[in-house]
Amino acid sequence: MNLFTIKNNSLEEVERKPFKLEKDIQQLVENNTETLFQLEFICTELSVDKYRLDSLCFDTENNSFVIIEYKKGNSYSVIDQGYTYLQLLLNNKSDFLLTLSQHYNKVLRLEDVDWSQSRIIFISPSFNSYQKDSVNFKNLPFELWEIKRYSNNTVVFDKHKSTSTESIDSISSPKSSIISQVSNEVKVHTIDEHTSRMSDSLNKKWEELIERFNEFEGVELIPKRHYVGLNLNGTNICYIKFRKSTIIFEIVRGSKSEDGVVSKNFFDLDDPKELSEEKSRELNSGRFQYTYVIKTTDKLDVDYMMFLMKQKYNNLL
Repeated sequence: MNLFTIKNNSLEEVERKPFKLEKDIQQLVENNTETLFQLEFICTELSVDKYRLDSLCFDTENNSFVIIEYKKGNSYSVIDQGYTYLQLLLNNKSDFLLTLSQHYNKVLRLEDVDWSQSRIIFISPSFNSYQKDSVNFKNLPFELWEIKRYSNNTVVFDKHKSTSTESIDSISSPKSSIISQVSNEVKVHTIDEHTSRMSDSLNKKWEELIERFNEFEGVELIPKRHYVGLNLNGTNICYIKFRKSTIIFEIVRGSKSEDGVVSKNFFDLDDPKELSEEKSRELNSGRFQYTYVIKTTDKLDVDYMMFLMKQKYNNLL
């Protein structure tokens, strides 16, 4: 991707400014995990067994660990390293839990973490075609992000997206393989898992709503264990939960600390019909997350729901 700047109605190409060291990428990301990925940074260079992990983060929305690895070259297998690190995490839960407990200065239990939502993020200036093809499966708990820096102090992050409908389990070796071991515990969910429980009439409303999501440039639907997130650049606009006769929308208001400090993009919902109810939950960090909850049936007013969600979308722009 080429980057240009406009000067006197003419385009001038902005030159690339490559990172000299892998550590430069790591420091930049670790200082901005909240902005980039909505993750809380826990620690750097964590040693577990014979391995050293670049960055350990925590997904407070899903109560799960996320490991970030940085690469300058491309002579390595993301599949091998990714599954090795996930197996390391699952086989050493007490070590990771202790690190998290020390970070929050509170005693946490194994059940306070959703280990099934663990994932790995790889960040590199580039990935070769072999690396991209190797993760082209619908249910891999890995993400590939390319980072590019330019001379005008602009940094671009680009996520590689899988287009495959094939599961990694279909090609894994017998049950003793590391892929099978990890897949038994770490789960990557699909939208169909959530929507399959709905009635036909409610599914029609959902299909209508999906078409309207095209009005939101840059958003994507990301399925998790308990919800499908309507996501813009790594930040959830709304959590969507499905029941047989009900769809529950939880529009994210933001979070607040015990001393009242609110998160970036904390906002108030304009809801003239008064359909929403504010709810909160305490995160492991001690902060409280607030959402506006709207429960709907197959009588869903799609226009009004779009009006509500668009407020949060605009709030994030």
